[in-house]
Amino acid sequence: MELKTIACRVRRSALQMIYHAGSGHPGGSLSPAEILTWLYARELGLDPARIDAPDRNRFVLSKGHGCPALYAVARHVGLLDPGQLSGFRKIDRDLQGHPNIGTTPWVETSTGSLGQGFSAAIGIALGLRHQQIAARTYVLLGDGELQEGEIWEGAMFAAHYHLDNLCAIIDYNKMQSDDLNANIMMLEPLREKWSAFGWQVIEIDGHDFGQIEKAFGEARETRGKPTVIVANTIKGQGISYMAGNPLWHGSVKLKPEELVRALRDLQTPEIDIEGYVNGSIW
Repeated sequence: MELKTIACRVRRSALQMIYHAGSGHPGGSLSPAEILTWLYARELGLDPARIDAPDRNRFVLSKGHGCPALYAVARHVGLLDPGQLSGFRKIDRDLQGHPNIGTTPWVETSTGSLGQGFSAAIGIALGLRHQQIAARTYVLLGDGELQEGEIWEGAMFAAHYHLDNLCAIIDYNKMQSDDLNANIMMLEPLREKWSAFGWQVIEIDGHDFGQIEKAFGEARETRGKPTVIVANTIKGQGISYMAGNPLWHGSVKLKPEELVRALRDLQTPEIDIEGYVNGSIW
């Protein structure tokens, strides 16, 4: 299946999960759809039968609230059954509102408290080196998350230990929970900050698969330092009334007509829309 098609279906599934759960984070789940699609379809090489293989590549979703997109991608690569998506954010079901290693054993660690997933990924990368395992570690960060001091302590640590098996990706949609990043705490000059901390910095359009492929290829070839990919994205990408609107960060309940409008924006066949709304299609 073409990557653009997968990313579109990931957005549909993410919004459907949030709608049926009655809560969730749509904006930040839509912005990294292409990045997550590339990681799981091309970069990680995950085989459901080898999720515990010592030489597997690792991925940590540090911005854990974006997990609807993670679960949707996992469903499309065979790590989840379609029916599991209906249990999102429901008690005693597998797919909680942040990744939980207890119920989704294919994730490397539970995340949610911002900054901690980045630290865990750094520890994983260092552990792989100590064990002389030739595997890579990837971690996806939110841009509001970069305001955590833990991020910059980790950035110093990873550069100091020359963790070239570590690649961080920033979902740089320029927004966080309440407003624009620039109005809460300015992150710029972002490229220069990471470079000053000793990282290889690659800046891309996070919705362009050609640029994504090139960036990850360059990251794999980088030696002696970790890589950060600054992926410029749009919060709520693909949905006309959500794109670039911080009101759709989270703690929202989609109305039926809002889901229908979003599905149409995502070019969902008209015959399927009712099935997404009533839960007969997952």
